[in-house]
Amino acid sequence: MDRRGHILAALLFVPSIFAQTVEYNRDIRPILSDHCYACHGPDGAQRQAGLRLDLEGGAKEVGDEILRRVASGDPAERMPPPASGKAKLTAHEIELLRAWIRQGAPWQPFWSFVPPRRPDLPAVKDTAWAKNPIDRFILAKLEREGLHPSPEADKRLLIRRVSFDLTGLPPSPAEVQAFVADSSPGAYEKVVDRLLASPRYGERMAFRWMEVARYGDSNGYQTDGARDMWRWRDWVIDAFNRNLPYDRFTIEQLAGDLLPGATLEQRIASGFNRNHRTTGEGGIIPEEYRVEYVADRAQTTATVWMGLTAGCARCHDHKYDPIAQRDFYRLFAYFNQVPNERGFVWNYGPEEPFVKAPLADQQTRLAELDRAVENRRRAYEALQPQLRKAQARWEKAAAPHAADWTPTRDLVFRSESTGEFNGDAADFSYLQPFTYSAWIKPAAADGAILTRLDDYMESQGHGLYLMKGRVRMHLTHRFTDLGWRVETAEPVKLNQWQHVLVTYDGKRMASGVRIYVDGEPRETRILFDQNNEPFHKKDTPIRVGAGGGMKFDGSIRDARIYKRALAPEEAAAVSVAEPIAEIARGLAAQRTRAQQAKLDLAFLDTKAPLQIRQAGTAVEEAQAARDAFYEQIPTVMVMADGAHRDTFVLKRGAYDAHGEKVTPAIPAALGGPDCADRLCLAQWLVSRSNPLTARVTVNRFWQSYFGFGIVKTVDDFGSQGEWPVHPELLNWLAAEFMESGWNVKALQKLIVMSATYRQSSAIAPAMLERDPDNRLLARGPRLRLGPEMIRDQALAVSGLLAERIGGPSVKPYQPAGLWQELSGDKGYVQSKGADLYRRSLYTYWKRTVPPPYMMNFDSPNREQCAVFENRTNSPLQGLDLMNEVTFVEAARKLAERMMTEGGAAPQERIGYGYALVLARTPGARQADVLMRTFDKFAAEFRADPKAAAAFVAVGESAVRAGLDRAELAAYASVASLILNMDEAITKE
Repeated sequence: MDRRGHILAALLFVPSIFAQTVEYNRDIRPILSDHCYACHGPDGAQRQAGLRLDLEGGAKEVGDEILRRVASGDPAERMPPPASGKAKLTAHEIELLRAWIRQGAPWQPFWSFVPPRRPDLPAVKDTAWAKNPIDRFILAKLEREGLHPSPEADKRLLIRRVSFDLTGLPPSPAEVQAFVADSSPGAYEKVVDRLLASPRYGERMAFRWMEVARYGDSNGYQTDGARDMWRWRDWVIDAFNRNLPYDRFTIEQLAGDLLPGATLEQRIASGFNRNHRTTGEGGIIPEEYRVEYVADRAQTTATVWMGLTAGCARCHDHKYDPIAQRDFYRLFAYFNQVPNERGFVWNYGPEEPFVKAPLADQQTRLAELDRAVENRRRAYEALQPQLRKAQARWEKAAAPHAADWTPTRDLVFRSESTGEFNGDAADFSYLQPFTYSAWIKPAAADGAILTRLDDYMESQGHGLYLMKGRVRMHLTHRFTDLGWRVETAEPVKLNQWQHVLVTYDGKRMASGVRIYVDGEPRETRILFDQNNEPFHKKDTPIRVGAGGGMKFDGSIRDARIYKRALAPEEAAAVSVAEPIAEIARGLAAQRTRAQQAKLDLAFLDTKAPLQIRQAGTAVEEAQAARDAFYEQIPTVMVMADGAHRDTFVLKRGAYDAHGEKVTPAIPAALGGPDCADRLCLAQWLVSRSNPLTARVTVNRFWQSYFGFGIVKTVDDFGSQGEWPVHPELLNWLAAEFMESGWNVKALQKLIVMSATYRQSSAIAPAMLERDPDNRLLARGPRLRLGPEMIRDQALAVSGLLAERIGGPSVKPYQPAGLWQELSGDKGYVQSKGADLYRRSLYTYWKRTVPPPYMMNFDSPNREQCAVFENRTNSPLQGLDLMNEVTFVEAARKLAERMMTEGGAAPQERIGYGYALVLARTPGARQADVLMRTFDKFAAEFRADPKAAAAFVAVGESAVRAGLDRAELAAYASVASLILNMDEAITKE
C-alpha cells in the first residue's frame, strides 16, 4: 500500500535535513504511517496496547519510548515487531525521529485536512525568469537546491507540446509557421488562447474525465451488454468547451438531478454516478450487487473530489487515515437512495432511473410530432358532438338488430376450446406488448389457463395461470431467477364464469402489467421482477388449459392473445358476453360501464361516419409516428433520490451483515456541515471550508501537463500519500482556483503560460542523475503521448480524421473475432465511412474486451475510477504502431499527402511528411536514414507489384488515383517509420 516517496524526496531535495526544522507532516508522519499506524492508528479494532500514534497526545506521551523501541536490536523489543511484516526503520528515519523529539516534538494537523490559504510569493534571485506566480515557487526551490531552470523550448517544439496538452492533436503546418513567424511578445499567448477556444479542447479534457468517471459503452461483468451513455459524454465535452465553472460542474455531476427545477441537461450530468459496472448474470444475489454499485459511487466520489482512499474503511476502520467504518457508510448513504435500483440489471438497454435525452434536432422534431398529435386530437374531439348524435341514432334504429362485435385489431390467436396449437403467433419477448384473455369457470384454485412456454428450458416463455385462486401472469426466461411474475391481490371465485385479461406494455418491467377481472382493473402485487434479455419461442405450441406441468380443472372459453396491450375500455368491452343487439335493447341508464364501452367501440369501429373514423385513425397514426420516433431517442441513466432507504454499517463489508443504522454525513475528520442529501454534499465539496477538492483537482490537472502531480499519489492525499514536492505552490494554486471562480481554463492557461512549462525538456546527465523524474522541474516535461493522442495524431496528419463532435460511439478496426473469443459476443460490427476515423474518445468501450490498441498503451479498463496516468514501454506497442490497420492506413494516407503536397523530389516529400508529424524538418542524419529507407522499399516494391498493391490496399479509404503503387508503398513505409519514431509518440 506504500506508494510514496516521502523519504526519498527528503533525501533528494533537502541538502541537509537536519539543517532545517524537522516538520511533522513532511518528515515524521510518513514514518509513523508506514511503520506504526497498522497497529497504533485509527483502526480501533486492530489497535494494540491502547496506543494511538496518529493523535498528538498518544505520540507525544511515548515519544522517547518510541525512539528506544524502534532503535532496539532486541527482536522482542523492536518496533515494529518482525512478525508484523513491516520493515524496521532505517538509520535515517531514526535520526529524523530523534531530531524531531530534540526540537520538542512539534505537532501539525494533517496538512491536507487544513483548508488551503494563499501563501506569499517567495523571493527569488532571477526575477526576470518568472513569468507568473507558478515560476516564483518553482524557481525558489531550484535556487535553494543550487539548480537553474532550462532555457525556453524551441518554438516548434513548444507549439506541438501545448497543442497536444490543450487539444490532444498536433498543430497544422500553417499553425506552426504562423507561430514561428510571429515575433510579437504575445505570440505564444495567442496560440494558447486559440487552443483553449477550440472545440477540440473539450474533447481532450473529456477523455481524461471519462477515465475518472469509469465511462463505458457496456455494463461489464460476464454478460457485458450494451448501454447508452454517450449523451453524458457529450455533456462533459460541452461543459469543458463552455468553461463551466468547476464548482458548478461538480454539483451537476454529483447532484444535477436534485437542483431545483433541474433541466434535462442537469439530469444528464448526474449520470456520472451511473457509469459504474452493472450485472445481469444469472444466479447472483441482487442485493449484494446493488450494495457494490452504491459502494462504487461512494469510493469514486471520495477519490475524485477528496483524494481519499475511503474504500479502505468499507470493512473496518481505516488503518492509516481518520476515516471510521461508520464514516464510510454515512458517505455511502448519500448514494443509497436511487429508486427501484436492482442489483440485477437489463443486459441490453438502460436501467432505471433513466431519461430520454434528445439532441437539439430531435427535440425540434419531437415537438413537431407532439403538435401533430395534439392538432389531430383536437380535430377528432371537435367531431365528438357529431359522433354522439350519430351513435344515438344508431342505437335507436340499427343497433338492436346489429351483429355482435369484439376488438380484432392485432388479435393473433383465438380459440373456443382447450388444446395445443402450433404456429408463430404470440412469439413475444419482454420487449413487446401483448394481451392475454379468456373466459374461465375454475373448479380448482390452481391451473394453467393460456401458455406458450417450453417444457424443457426451465419453463421459458409466458403464461396465464390461477395460483391459489389468484390470477397470475408469468414471463419467464429462466424459472429460477430470470423473468417476472405478477398476480392479483384477491382470488377469483370458483365454479362460476369470469373473464380474466392481462395486458403488458412491453417496457420490460413487471410494473407494466395490468390484470382485469370482468373488465375491472384489480389490485396486483409483483412477486418477481428480474428479467434481463429477450427470447423467442417460435417452436413452442400455444396451450389452452395446460402448461408448465399444470392443467386447468374447469372450463375455458374464448381464449385470446393480442400483440398489443389493450386499452382499459377495450379490456372492459372484451369482458362483455352480451351481444351488441341485446345491450342496445336495454335501457341506457341500466348499462354497465363495460357494456357501454363495448357499444361505443363497436359503433366507432363499424358504423361511425367515415369522416370521424378517418379522424380517429389520423390520431392513432400521428401517435404511432411520435412513439416510433421517441423510441429512437438516446437514453442516459441518471441519478435520482426516491423513498428513503435505510443505510447500515455493514459488518466486514458484507451486504447482509447489518450493523448500526446510520444517516448521511460528511466524514467527521473533515468537519463538514450537517448534510442530508447529495446536493448538500456536492455543495460542501466545492465550498471554501472543504480542504481537499481544490487541491486534489489542481493536482490532477498538474499531472496532465508534467506527468506527475505535485502530490504524486493523485488518488491519495491521506497519510499513505506522498508529501507534496512543492507544498506552497499547491496551496497557492488551490486558493487561486477557488478565487478565480473555479475557472478551469484560467487555471490551465496559468500553467501553460508559465516559464516552468515552457522550458526545454533537454536534460544533462548530471540532472538526470539528480532528478530523474523531473519533480523539481528544472526542465520542461517530456512524456509519451496518451494512447488516444497517438492514434488521433496519425489520423490528423494523414488527413483521415473526422472532426464531428459528439454522437454515438463508433467501432473502428479491431482484430476479427476478438469479442467472440474473449466474451462470446459476436456483435462487433465495424463502423463504415467517416466513423472509422473519429477521435479515440468516441471509440466504443466494451469493458470485458476494451479496444486492444488502447489497452496496449496503458489505458485504464474503465472498470473503476482511474485518476493516475500510467505510461509503460513494451514491444507490443511497437507492433501496434507498425501493424494495426489504423496506423498502416494512416501511413498510406500520409504518404499520399507527401506525394501530392510535398513537392517533386523525394527529399522534399519526406521532409514534408516529417514536418507534418513533428512540426520540424529532419536533421541531416535523420534525413539520410529516411532517404535510404525510401530507396530500399522503392526497389523492393517495384520488384514485387503485388506486395505494393496489397500494402496500399489496407484500410477502407480509397487510394488516391494517379499515384504509382510501388512509389506510394515506399513513401508509406517511410511514413510508418516517422509515425513510429520515439519523438512522434512523445510530447517533447
